Amino acid sequence: MTYKEAFIRLEEIQALIESNKLDVDDLSEKLKEASVLLKICKEKLFLASEETKKILDEIK
Repeated sequence: MTYKEAFIRLEEIQALIESNKLDVDDLSEKLKEASVLLKICKEKLFLASEETKKILDEIK
């Protein structure tokens, strides 16, 4: 899954939660899914940051 795909899905989940139309079981599942997606986004951002640092160090 790409960062963009994960981020879009997070926005969808956010909209569902804010709509107050989810029952408790669905809310719990969406929060679990959001947690996984946030982890994916965090890892991708970390890797991008590390690669950027590496490239900048190489050109110094």
